[in-house]
Amino acid sequence: MITLQQRQTLLALIEEACSAGARLRKACAVVGMAARTVQRWLRPDAAAGDRRTSEQRQPHLPANKFTEAERQTAMDTLSSNDFKDLPPSQIVPRLADLGRYVGSESTLYRLLRQAGLLTHRRLERAPRKRSKPRALVATASDQIYCWDITYLPTEVRGQYFYLYLFLDLFSRKAVGWQVFDCESVELSSELLQDICWRQGIKPGQLTVHSDNGNPMKGQIMLTKMQGLGVAHTRSRPAVSNDNPYSESLFKTLKYRPQLPVKPFKDLLEARRWVAQLLHWYNEEHRHSAISFVTPAQRHAGLDVALLAARKAVYETARQANPNRWSKDTRNWHYKGEVHLNPDSPASKEPNTELKAA
Repeated sequence: MITLQQRQTLLALIEEACSAGARLRKACAVVGMAARTVQRWLRPDAAAGDRRTSEQRQPHLPANKFTEAERQTAMDTLSSNDFKDLPPSQIVPRLADLGRYVGSESTLYRLLRQAGLLTHRRLERAPRKRSKPRALVATASDQIYCWDITYLPTEVRGQYFYLYLFLDLFSRKAVGWQVFDCESVELSSELLQDICWRQGIKPGQLTVHSDNGNPMKGQIMLTKMQGLGVAHTRSRPAVSNDNPYSESLFKTLKYRPQLPVKPFKDLLEARRWVAQLLHWYNEEHRHSAISFVTPAQRHAGLDVALLAARKAVYETARQANPNRWSKDTRNWHYKGEVHLNPDSPASKEPNTELKAA
């Protein structure tokens, strides 16, 4: 509260500033006041100073404030079995239908907010923290498989064919696939068993990584894995980055020019397309992540000799004309390890090793 003497001092300073050519608003801003306050002080009825007293008055309690008994009645109603999972916007009309009035909708919201209950009040499972899948590293073929299912369009809107695809993490080779007209845990377990027989997988040799779909984690699939001696890991729900190799392969396949413009008319047509495309992918496609050898060559162990021969070609070219090479030759480096969901960035595969000099 500003006293009368302080007010007169401020008015004298502001008047002096205005006489010197300053504007009232600027002069008031210097002392941290509003121009309207000074104008009010200059009115004739304000000569007696501030008529307010310094007495601290207690505000009167509103007459419509809930008593403790009414508050308890409202909270008991909100927490009852009939209304514990409903918001006040649903509770108020239901109480009115029963001939009861406990409080207004805003009052009930305020009571819930004060009690910390203005959240989901249903009896549901508490959210669980999902941890990253354990880190895996493959140093040879047939150690770690990644697999997933993707949609293939059909001529019937809303219906799809389903491509089941298993990928070897180390070689990037598609080791097994099939196209079905449904998602089924029985079909996926049979496909895994067929792949293990054809690849000669021994018990304890293979780990299969997938997402959390029913064909991946169904009881029949788990029983089949246990019988084959195959371990399994899974991605976190709704985290596609935990299974990046399968997602990347699906994009490679679907972005090829050979993808039909029109949907597939039947399973036979879809299977023919997948067979031709995966033959190109395994036998002809030079994969950038494995030093531009084909997945079939790496899966068979031929990439070591191929990369050594490429390095010799580049060394010969450099010796023939060294002025064309400012630094080292292209890095035809053999990748001996492939990591899946590594624990630290330092263990990831380098992305810059394939740059040309």
